[in-house]
Amino acid sequence: MSWIKSSISLPLTAGVLFVGLPYSFCLVAQWIYGWPNKPGYRKYVEALKPRRVYCLTVATLDILKYLQYGRLYLQLKSWYKNEENNKLYKKGIIFGRKGNKLDLYHPLNTNKSENGPSPLVVFIYGGAWGSGERSTYCLLARQMADELNATVICPDYCIYPKGNVLGMVQDIADCLLWAQENGLRFDFDKDNIVLIGHSAGAHLCALTTLFLTETREEMFMESKTQQKITSSIRGIIGLSGVYDVSDHYEHEQKRGIEYVSTMHKAMNGVENFPYYSPTHLLKKLSPDELHRLPLFALLHGTSDIVVPVKSSTKFCELLTSLSVKVSLYLLPEVSHTEIVTDLMLSDRSFYHPIFSCIKQEFRKLRRTC
Repeated sequence: MSWIKSSISLPLTAGVLFVGLPYSFCLVAQWIYGWPNKPGYRKYVEALKPRRVYCLTVATLDILKYLQYGRLYLQLKSWYKNEENNKLYKKGIIFGRKGNKLDLYHPLNTNKSENGPSPLVVFIYGGAWGSGERSTYCLLARQMADELNATVICPDYCIYPKGNVLGMVQDIADCLLWAQENGLRFDFDKDNIVLIGHSAGAHLCALTTLFLTETREEMFMESKTQQKITSSIRGIIGLSGVYDVSDHYEHEQKRGIEYVSTMHKAMNGVENFPYYSPTHLLKKLSPDELHRLPLFALLHGTSDIVVPVKSSTKFCELLTSLSVKVSLYLLPEVSHTEIVTDLMLSDRSFYHPIFSCIKQEFRKLRRTC
């Protein structure tokens, strides 16, 4: 009888592992984040296609690798909550029309009487336009302030579903306006700003700069104010950024995650992808507007499967064709997550290689001031 039980249990176990679990992952993911936008019962047919189930299962299991950052997460949360560290930065400063908050980090070792106000870095975190908070990047901002000898601001912005991409761009512009108004108070150079963003944050850095360069009405700022902010931005350093939303949507489709992703929702639909794509907007700029753009530096890990490296290489090619100054750094074996998490502690594997590239570009930007 034992061989009968064995012959039954083996197929049953295989069925659970290779059919039951994948379909469960798929159903739960789409139940939480959204079904395919098909009419009636077709959305369920599309949701349960074998290829989509396989892709979503792989994507879900891929998330498990983030467990390796559990210790780092506990470290940064502990550091942020430790009141003794409050002397190292200003926490929870309110800015902008929506009452968002930012944290401000001063460099530890600097002689201000000799060097004058420090340059300013504004770091915009990623999170697929639907997650993230400034406290998660406290260690990164602290390290960045010391490595670059600069004041570092890390602002929150209204992520989806609280806000859409236009609202996020407005929030970042509000942060830059706050910087213009508070440079003297916090002893940083309001006319010497470098934007650094990761993933969706890199996209928002580029998009905000392009909107300000065009003095868009949707920014709800006077043209002179927008021009003043634009002239203060010395450079943009993008870490594994998304620069062509349509291209990235195709990549999401290949991974089977386009419906559970927050990207198309934050963009208010697929039809708005060109409007929110830096690559598309660049092609529409006049020669004068192109001349007013800051320098770009693009860093991308060659092991990135979340945002493929071609996102940065194609953007670099476009900028070069339009005679906009740009540098490109391809980092071997660096993943989408490591390019930002490894900046949080100096003993992490890629800390020094990544910061070496950032510092090289930062020095270059300082010489243009």
